[in-house]
Amino acid sequence: MDMTVIAWGTELTTTNGSDQHYTENIILDVLTVIVALVGLAGNAVVLWLLGFRMHRNTFSVYILNVTGADFVFLYYRFIHTLVLLFDFNFVLRIMNRFILPVSIFAYFSGLSFLSAISTERCMSVLWPMWYRCHHPRHLSAVMCALLWALFLLMSMLEGDYSGFLSTNVHHVWCPVLDFITVAWLILLFVLLSGSSLALMSRLLCGSHRMPPTRLYMTVMLTVLVFLLCSLPFGIHWFLLFWFEKYFYDLSHFYQFVVPLSCVNSCANPIIYFFIGSFRQRWWKRRHTLRLLLQRALQDTPEVDEPGESLPGETLEMSGSRPG
Repeated sequence: MDMTVIAWGTELTTTNGSDQHYTENIILDVLTVIVALVGLAGNAVVLWLLGFRMHRNTFSVYILNVTGADFVFLYYRFIHTLVLLFDFNFVLRIMNRFILPVSIFAYFSGLSFLSAISTERCMSVLWPMWYRCHHPRHLSAVMCALLWALFLLMSMLEGDYSGFLSTNVHHVWCPVLDFITVAWLILLFVLLSGSSLALMSRLLCGSHRMPPTRLYMTVMLTVLVFLLCSLPFGIHWFLLFWFEKYFYDLSHFYQFVVPLSCVNSCANPIIYFFIGSFRQRWWKRRHTLRLLLQRALQDTPEVDEPGESLPGETLEMSGSRPG
């Protein structure tokens, strides 16, 4: 079963469905466009700040790559939904054949980076001495580069099997690629859930619990929003793989999970700036977006005065090295 072809059929079913769902589809598409547009602006700001205006370290490298994956996903959803609204079916065919695989694996890339953040953060809390002594200096950058290369390769193969290069092994390798994708989705969900629960129990329970830092709150809120809003998108692909005979029933589920996944990608920049501005005295000090983002990635305990927790213009996280 080719997941790209199924997604294309899902979109056409949603667009050309019965009249009673037409108004509902239009409303959902308009909401998707608005959310995607807001998310693109927010993620562009975070990309600019983390890429060119701030010192990067272990966890900010992961955040930078999560933001990049969110930007790619929202860009595709924005263009794709506009095409649906104006009923350009010939453009829709081209987009689903060549661009849809990139957006799907941008979703898996974001999930992979988020799982890596949660896992590495869990290791730094559970085994702090081992983490400081044995953590490779550029592990986060190397890990992100390998994940991007992996998903770029998978998107190229998916586009190949959708007819881009018209290979002769389509019917042989397409089910294998779909199975690998579903297995990877399950593995990432297990890693994300297990590391998040372990981190939460370590910081909030027991006699040796530690006070949560802003970085901890940023990671946990990002994971929570993902589980609530973006995980149904992955579940949809999982159900398509195992229950192909219920394709037309699942197509109605698809029109709701797409706006939810866009809400997740749009909410991440809001979470960063909200955590950075939380409990700050705005009337005493002017806060720039860069300073708010630095505060959101702060891994040091809170102090009474807002300005004392950020020495200088750069933040070094305790237990991490520049990546």
